[in-house]
Amino acid sequence: MSGVSAKICGLQDEIALEAAILGGASYVGFVFFPPSRHAIKYDQAQKLAARARDLSPQVQRVGLFADAQDDEILQALRYVQLDLLQLHGHEPPQRIAQIKAMTGLGTIKALRMMKPEHLDAIATYEEVSDLLLFDSRIGNEPSGGPSAWDLLKNRAFRKPWLLAGGLTATNLEQAVRATGAGIVDVSSGVEDASGRKNPEKIKEFLALAASF
Repeated sequence: MSGVSAKICGLQDEIALEAAILGGASYVGFVFFPPSRHAIKYDQAQKLAARARDLSPQVQRVGLFADAQDDEILQALRYVQLDLLQLHGHEPPQRIAQIKAMTGLGTIKALRMMKPEHLDAIATYEEVSDLLLFDSRIGNEPSGGPSAWDLLKNRAFRKPWLLAGGLTATNLEQAVRATGAGIVDVSSGVEDASGRKNPEKIKEFLALAASF
């Protein structure tokens, strides 16, 4: 392996954002899904997105939405400059295409990956999404829980994809070797018990990903 790219999601403060970007994250994520404890207000996301671009012109700023209406997405974009939209709800392929046409932005479609039948939806989403994200979900959180890594083993996809769900510095190597993931996504796995991002955990996770 020659290094795994990483996305740090659920960022809410500048210290964590700087740890992510200076640590080598390729993507930084802001959650616009109010039920999540990682949700961020527009004014704070605006500041962090601008700071992200100052720190690294290459980093991709991702806004996470779940079953959002057009006005919700457009309202966020009026405040926050984003590069990609991550759609983490039950959006069908047609909805992905509508959002791409409306915003002119690339999309990441998150798909559950817990049972073999979840593989069936991948081909239709590859037609409209720029990237895919394979994850499992628990409750109202947009992500969380262990991914079914065995389902992804030795599989090839037409679009780039991210592995998410319960990743930490402890299990990252196992997850990457089991799935062949070239991009990984983490949120809770770099937090303290309080749910706040820990800059040292962010740096540790990113350094490990880059070492593969």
